[in-house]
Formats: sequence, structure tokens, C-alpha cells
Amino acid sequence: MNPVATPYVFAANAHVAQPWRQALTALTSLVVWTIFLYRETGAAIVTIWARSDTFTHGFLVPPIVLWLVWRQRHAIAVQTPQPAFGSFLFIACAAFVWLLGDLAAINALTQLAFVALLVLAVPAVLGWTVTRVIIFPLGFLFFAVPIGEFLMPQLMEWTANFTVIALRLSGIPVYREGLQFVIPSGNWSVVEACSGVRYLIASLTVGTLFAYLNYQSNKRRILFVMVSIVVPVVANWMRAYIIVMLGHVSGNKLAAGVDHLIYGWLFFGVVIMLMFVIGARWAEPEKLMGESGSGFPAQKHPVTTARLWTSTVCLVALVTLPHIALWATDRGKGLDPVSFTAPTALAPSWLSVSPAVADFKPAFQNPSAEMNSSYASQGRTVGLYLGYYRHQDYSRKLVSSNNVLVTSKDPQWVLVDSGTRKVTFGGKQLALRTAELRSAALTDTAHEGRMMVFQVYWINGTLISSDYLAKAYGAFHRLLGRGDDSAVIIVYTPKDQAGGAEAVLDSFWATNYAAINELLLKTRGKK
Repeated sequence: MNPVATPYVFAANAHVAQPWRQALTALTSLVVWTIFLYRETGAAIVTIWARSDTFTHGFLVPPIVLWLVWRQRHAIAVQTPQPAFGSFLFIACAAFVWLLGDLAAINALTQLAFVALLVLAVPAVLGWTVTRVIIFPLGFLFFAVPIGEFLMPQLMEWTANFTVIALRLSGIPVYREGLQFVIPSGNWSVVEACSGVRYLIASLTVGTLFAYLNYQSNKRRILFVMVSIVVPVVANWMRAYIIVMLGHVSGNKLAAGVDHLIYGWLFFGVVIMLMFVIGARWAEPEKLMGESGSGFPAQKHPVTTARLWTSTVCLVALVTLPHIALWATDRGKGLDPVSFTAPTALAPSWLSVSPAVADFKPAFQNPSAEMNSSYASQGRTVGLYLGYYRHQDYSRKLVSSNNVLVTSKDPQWVLVDSGTRKVTFGGKQLALRTAELRSAALTDTAHEGRMMVFQVYWINGTLISSDYLAKAYGAFHRLLGRGDDSAVIIVYTPKDQAGGAEAVLDSFWATNYAAINELLLKTRGKK
């Protein structure tokens, strides 16, 4: 090397390093502040990783992201950090989404927004050009969010459909009700563990990483990701069918108890390994990127120190705003208890009776107050359950995947059908959610041990049947300072009720809703 040129090389390196030192300090400060502010959301993510086998892979996602970024260090180094002020709008949107998610106590929404804030900090401080270099690692960070269990009901339905069809094609007679079915050798049911959601999430996560590392063509990457979605779903269908067949031909000596889970993972492991082996045949060699960072043109004008730190301070203030709004919304929120007593009568002709119409209680968790009573009129008997919620949070909330009519492990009742039904009262038409329950002990008669159930949410006086709308209304009322008082109204009656169960529930609802609404309004007023 020419000795005369050496000082100029050192000077050039110092010139390049100085903007990066300042930018990385600003980025680290912003990320640390965001993690500190949203630490409860981050802790909730880690807690789910630790307790759920479905999302244990989340512990590996951050290290993988750091490794993927490190692989691009040469391409990053030739860039000049330049804050992208256009990203401020996206950060404001993510912060607002987090606020709405926290008001409605929706874990998935707050966690997605939290990760989005961390990802958007990169373009906000370093710029879009740097972000483009590491766009995949930043996107891969979203796999750390424990989301996907909302797919479980649909996956369970598909698994049951395939298994029943395959059994019938195999010459085995099947009687099916909901997610339960009976074959000559015994009874089977599709429960949460049979949905295959954990197989799907694991396959999608690993498949996406595999596609990024082994293919250079976006077409091949997208195709392999699609395959990594379809294969585990179909493999789970085959797994369920094989397990039932093993139990059938072995007199339920094989694939019983925990064995069917072990067989399931072994089968899934073999299928996924074959998927990767086949996919590797079309792998494309990685394009080598030298120190120059070919393909990512460097920016020539570094941002000034004053502009960099001014933008960072603005970002810090922006991510802080949701917490200020939340504090203002919750200020003055008391801890007053909620209680109400079941009335002895609703409408004049509907009187409280004992014993209860059925030994049934909906599985709604941690209500602020609840009642479960039975009422009779002219030989018709109906059960009424009210679950009231106030000061909702992540452990006490009206709309939750844990709040159901019956759990899959309920020893007394089984859900066999669900739908909607329009009820008219007061000149208005309302869609109620309906369900049919059957006693866990199978009977020979069509209606014995069966109940019809109507369900609706009461959100600060507004009736809503949709989970999503109920969440949205609750967040809206809380954002406006109107509180989050909400309730679930569930009415139920035996299916063999004289006059038809649906007609009895229609009549009860139209006659007694005014009294139920008055009871809930009085409870809301006791604050």
C-alpha cells in the first residue's frame, strides 16, 4: 500500500463510521425506550412462548433475526443512515393500533403492534435504503408473535370432514355430530390438539426461512412458502385418519391416549423432512455480495447530528403517546365491586323456578358478576345466564377464546351445532348466535339430553353477536371515557320443550329482554 495514501484511507473510514455510530446509538435508544414502555406486552409474548408448545419457536426468532442481519453487514456498511420521516406515519398508526388493542384487551393486536414498532424503528432512524437490505430479517421478526390459534376451529372442522370421508371410503360406517363421530370400534372426537395448528405454524416458520436461504427467485420462495402451508394441513388430515384406523384395526390398543400425539409428531416430522429434501433439489446458489455491497447503492449525504437526534426525540414522543392516552382514559377508574341478584320474576308471566332447567353453566371466565337462573311460564322453562364484565383486562374480559358455552373437555355437555337466528322484538330484528348441545352420555332418542342455546353480547346497552364488533365497540366506548361495562346474555332450554325449543326461546327473548336490559343498565349505573 502506498504510505502516502494511508492517512486518507483512515480518514475515509472515520468519515463513514461516525454517522453509523450516531445512528446506531439513536436506534438503540429508541428500541430500548420502546421495549421499556411496552414491557408488559413483551412479557406477555415471552410468557406464551414458555407455556405453549405451539409457540416455543418464538425463543429462536430474535437470534435468527440477528444472525440474518449480520449476514448482510457488508451491504449495510456501505449505506449512509438517513432517517425516513415518511415512516413516522406508520409508527403513529402502529402506536394507535396498540392503544386500541390494549383498550379491547386483544393480545394478538397489541403484540403485532409492538413488534411493528420495533421493526419500523429501523427505517425511522436508518432509512428505507438500509431497511431494504434487511427487509426479510425484519419481516421474519413477526414470527415471534404468538398468533394463529384463531384458525383452530376451522382446522378442526376440516380435519373432522376429511377423517369422516376417508373412513367411509374405507368401508367403515360413521355417525357424526359436530366434531364427534362414532364408528363400530368406538367414539372419537376432534379436539384442539387435533387441529394441526402447531404443525402449520412450525412448518410455515421453518419453511419461510428455508425458502429465503435456499432460493434467490421470489417466485420459488413464494411457491415453497405456499407448499409449507398446504403440506402440514393435508398431513394433519392424514395423521388423524391413520390414527383412527390404527385404533380401529387394533381394537383401540394402538394410537390410544398419549400415543396418538407421539405418532402424530413422528408422522409430521417425516413429512416435513421429505418436503425439505424435495425442496432442496431446486435450491439456487446464493449470489455473492462483496464488501462493496453490490446491488444496494450507497447514499452520499449523511444526516446531520442535530437532525438525527431531533427525529429520534420526536419518535420517542410518538411511541409514548399511547401510554399517555391510556393513563388519561383510565384515570379515576375505581375498583368498585359489581353485584346483582337474580330477580324473582322478569315479565309478569315468567317466574323464577327451582330446580334449574338443566345442570348447565356456560364456561365464561372471571366475570365481575354473574347469575344463572331458570324461569317458567305456562309449562315452558328457560335458563338465563348473565355474565357481567367491568374493568376488563387481559385476565378478565368478555370476548375471549377461553369464554365458550362448553369446553372440549366438558364432562356433561358437547357442542354439536352452531349458527345464527334472527329474532324480532320492539320492531327491530336482531341476529343471535345459536347452538345445540348434547349430553356427553349418548342417548337413543332424537331430543333427549339436548338443549338449544341463544347467545348475544350486551356492550354498554348495545346488542352485538359478533366477537369482533363486540371488541371494537368496547374499545370505542372506553376510548371515549364511557367505561367498558359489558355482559353476555345466554338463554337455553331443552330441545324437547313443548312447542319447539326455538319458538320458546324466541318468545322468552321478545317478552323478557326489556327486564334483562333494565337489570344490566341498573348494574352499570352502580358505579
